[in-house]
Amino acid sequence: LLPGQELIEEGLADLSQDRLTDSSLLVLISAPRLRRLGMQIPDRPFPQPFEHQLYTRLEKRFGAAAHSYYNSLIRRIVSFARALEREQSR
Repeated sequence: LLPGQELIEEGLADLSQDRLTDSSLLVLISAPRLRRLGMQIPDRPFPQPFEHQLYTRLEKRFGAAAHSYYNSLIRRIVSFARALEREQSR
């Protein structure tokens, strides 16, 4: 299991059911990089950037703590992408 893989799997499952969740937004935020790594990520048009949508959702739940929570989620997705890149380069 790669670091952050559970977020990716959850986000992909949510996207397949057209659910807008923190995990699905994370997948959409990282979609360009994940697609370059060979993952199939569906397109979802949005009126605002996915990053803004995720942050707004987190801010409603966590208030002032939203920034650090947002950053930790982004770091987990970056860790997943890096681990997948390392795995593919073997």
